[in-house]
Amino acid sequence: MHRWNHIQFLKPGFFSTLFLTAVLSCSFLQLNAQVRPRKPIQTDEINFGNNPSGNGTIPMPQTGQPAGTARKDTIGFERRDDAKDSIRLTYKFLDNPLRFELDSSIHDFDRYFSVPSNHAYLGNNGSASTSLIYTQSKSIGFDPGFHSFDIYRFTNEETRYYKTTKPFTSLSYQLASGKEQMLKVLHTQNPNQSLNLNFDFRLISAPGFFPTQNNNHNNYRISGHYLSKKKRYGSYFSFVGNNIKASQNGGVVSAEDLADPNRRDRFSVPVTLGNKAPYLNNPFSTTITTGSLFKDQQFFLQQHYDIGKRDSLIINDSTTEYLFYPKLRLQHRFTYKKLSYTFVDYFADSVVYDHWYAQTLNKSLDSFQLSEKWNIIENEFDLVHFPDTKNTAQFLSLGTKWQNVSGVDKNGTISFDNLIMNGNYRNRTRNKKWDLEANTTIYVLGENNGDYALNASIQRQINSKWGELSLFFSNVNRSPARIYNNQSIFNLDTNLHSFAKENNTSFGFRTRSNWIDLTFQNHFLLNTIYYKNQFQPVQYSSPVNVLQIMAAKKIKLRKRLNLYSEVSFQQTDGASPIRLPLIFTRNRLAFEGRFFKNLILSTGLECRYATPYRSYGYSPVIGQFTVQDTMTIRNRPDVSAYFHFRIRGFSGYVRAENLNTLSLNDGISFTRNNFAAPMYPTQGFMIRFGIQWWYVN
Repeated sequence: MHRWNHIQFLKPGFFSTLFLTAVLSCSFLQLNAQVRPRKPIQTDEINFGNNPSGNGTIPMPQTGQPAGTARKDTIGFERRDDAKDSIRLTYKFLDNPLRFELDSSIHDFDRYFSVPSNHAYLGNNGSASTSLIYTQSKSIGFDPGFHSFDIYRFTNEETRYYKTTKPFTSLSYQLASGKEQMLKVLHTQNPNQSLNLNFDFRLISAPGFFPTQNNNHNNYRISGHYLSKKKRYGSYFSFVGNNIKASQNGGVVSAEDLADPNRRDRFSVPVTLGNKAPYLNNPFSTTITTGSLFKDQQFFLQQHYDIGKRDSLIINDSTTEYLFYPKLRLQHRFTYKKLSYTFVDYFADSVVYDHWYAQTLNKSLDSFQLSEKWNIIENEFDLVHFPDTKNTAQFLSLGTKWQNVSGVDKNGTISFDNLIMNGNYRNRTRNKKWDLEANTTIYVLGENNGDYALNASIQRQINSKWGELSLFFSNVNRSPARIYNNQSIFNLDTNLHSFAKENNTSFGFRTRSNWIDLTFQNHFLLNTIYYKNQFQPVQYSSPVNVLQIMAAKKIKLRKRLNLYSEVSFQQTDGASPIRLPLIFTRNRLAFEGRFFKNLILSTGLECRYATPYRSYGYSPVIGQFTVQDTMTIRNRPDVSAYFHFRIRGFSGYVRAENLNTLSLNDGISFTRNNFAAPMYPTQGFMIRFGIQWWYVN
């Protein structure tokens, strides 16, 4: 894995010109084809470079006059003082004492794309997705129930809190066939030693290949943290917004249309919803005539005050570094969430809605809309105890939270409260060989009374050869999502039902080393709730067991030829509502290495394959994946050719994706589409181009 201590940055002026030229050139490109990552290494103290001075910096050339003694040679050039143009950058997550480095590796496309490689998504970037690898949901309490677009959302929980010696900016742009675009911006800086500010933005725009398939999402996040000069008071804050706009076409009417030589232009293929809507193949259009409009805004503020032992370190006659070793922390957290979920269809076909959703419309072509909104306010008070004065990675916290939820359902305005208790213990030993964590959250009073989550893990660093071993356990008892409630506006079922709480238990182990990454997990599920058709929820009465074995390994075939292999084996009862492929594998055959001093290259072939299985269906009106037994997905392996490179702080990639759709019937075409779900074909052949630029301001 290439890390930040290997990166040297070019002058911003040069790459600004290159970035603008690439964007303008790609805007006029006419393509006639069918139209997040490995986890960063954990460390408590990050030394960013191998600078002999030991100051933990890396040279990053940039514009401006070099500091120090600049010497001119005989032809008038100035030598750069690399010590001046350097940066030390780390980040952390809330409630995690460990700090992390940014990952600059280029071999894994998951770092650049918004959809993880182990997900199936319905047609194009920004569409609803579901994971091919089972993951236990650990959320408890109030849950509106809309998760099909979760991978495109920013959240408070995954907010990174940075610390940097100089302002840092990352710009990323991606262009693909079908006018699909993605723009990402990151900027962070420390105005002073006590304060860090961060800004994140992402735009996803994809008109799609089939009618009524355009997606347009934008996400933004403003965050930061403050630590007083004497290190007794600290605060963290984040303001996050997500706007999800996704058209829904209900899938193609007939899979046979995909092989019709007269329908190679996929916008001529009939779809179930939105056929009457006007077509605008414009990547900047945000109009949704048939589809989902999900919005949320979240504000989070944490403040704490520490009681403990003061100390100081005299740097020189004019500079004193204040130190503080906390014993007790008084902590308050405030969270405000505003959620909005809407489905609209201005060209609703009465026949489709009567057959799929048992909804009677007034006219043969009518408008249809569902909408609900929620506001959530939370106040939490915690006491945090640090048993070891000089080890803040060991702590015990106890807290209580009051939550108010208000919104609108079929009966009108609704409001309810919850009282929640929580506890958390963590201990990372000073020698960093042991890491123990246990936490629990219990809803003791209120609407979601009886919900709880218990998680525990222990991790041991064995040695450099065998890596680390971790054991984990979790048990979650949670209320059914609100969408399953008869009073939910999105619950179209007229049958009255009262579902019991779901209970999920998971345990297993994980080992990570230079030789192999291996994971074993077993999930035991009770009272699983699912949709048996387009709108009717039911509860599975029998227990469900899901067994998982996952392995990942890098195999060195030649000096510069590597094979990255990931394999997942999953087994469950065929009659259960959990639908997973027995085997899912992703393999990358890569020629890679460092060339010409600054060029880092990774190029080769990537292949994904899932064994045949009865996949989930998708209900566009309620935005849920459903259980179906009529179609077994039998896909060809997804094959892509790629060329990834990095030159100092600039990265680029060109990919030819879905080569597996090649068909020789009636000439050469790329019309052998795979399916993500019944009647939801994925893209055909497409070219994807992208660049990313890191620089120091």
